[in-house]
Amino acid sequence: MYLKNGVDTLRGAVLNGLTILGAIRCNPDSPQLSFNPRDGSDTQLSSEAITPLFREAKQSRIFQDVVEQIEDAILDGDLKAGDRLPPERELKETLKTSRSTLREALRVLEEKGLIEMRLGMGGGAIVKAVSAKPMSQSLGLLIRSQKVSLEQLAEFRERFEGDIAALAASRHQHCDTAPLRTLLEEAKQYAEGGDDQLDNFLRIDIEFHLGIARLTANPIYISILETIHQNIMRYFKKYLIMATRGMKRNLADLHAVVEAIEEGDQEVARSVVQAHVRRFNAIMERHRYEIGESGGTANG
Repeated sequence: MYLKNGVDTLRGAVLNGLTILGAIRCNPDSPQLSFNPRDGSDTQLSSEAITPLFREAKQSRIFQDVVEQIEDAILDGDLKAGDRLPPERELKETLKTSRSTLREALRVLEEKGLIEMRLGMGGGAIVKAVSAKPMSQSLGLLIRSQKVSLEQLAEFRERFEGDIAALAASRHQHCDTAPLRTLLEEAKQYAEGGDDQLDNFLRIDIEFHLGIARLTANPIYISILETIHQNIMRYFKKYLIMATRGMKRNLADLHAVVEAIEEGDQEVARSVVQAHVRRFNAIMERHRYEIGESGGTANG
């Protein structure tokens, strides 16, 4: 039960931002992870301009409806980065809501990273360029807080990164694996350099995993994996003890996954990455046991 709840928490942190990322990816005008602000200064929208966008909010769920209407207008591209929402009084009249409800809705939208509230002359609610940053921050905090156990993190990585490797292999005809080959050469040097090269080896290992994600050309996979690997070092530093022999064994994994991707063998690519993650986790779990920590999160 604990493991399931912890993994659900990790998965929830990821899925919390996928609605925004999915909308970006589906918008034909937005091939990148964020919308580009327009060249000019902030654009003030008049009440006439927003009338087709907004309607009277449903009184049965007025707060949620106000949030959803403005959010949909931003994610659908009807409101662009740099647009300034109408003054509070006009929005209140259009949506037929109270000042307190509208302000709370705008606060929620600001927390989601969709708008920015500015004070003073030229202030108001300004539409921000939509990006993966809020999701990355949320997931990053969850991992850095070490409220996720080693087992939970490994379970998520095993499935997620296995799928990424398989997807990269399915697109092998369009993939350039030269950057991965370069990383393999660097990893080999560190693996042969002795036990004190572990930190450098791990740095290359992280870059290698991110390199596989980039082969998918899928910004959602890339963004999530970048966040995970940018914050996983806390676990490595606390639990990972690996001698030269271990580095060489893991180097063999990296070679195997590159070969599987280049050959288009999805199942081998998936299984090699999954075994690689399991091996890393087994080493850390063994050390956690040796230092006397019980199961659960990395904080005990």
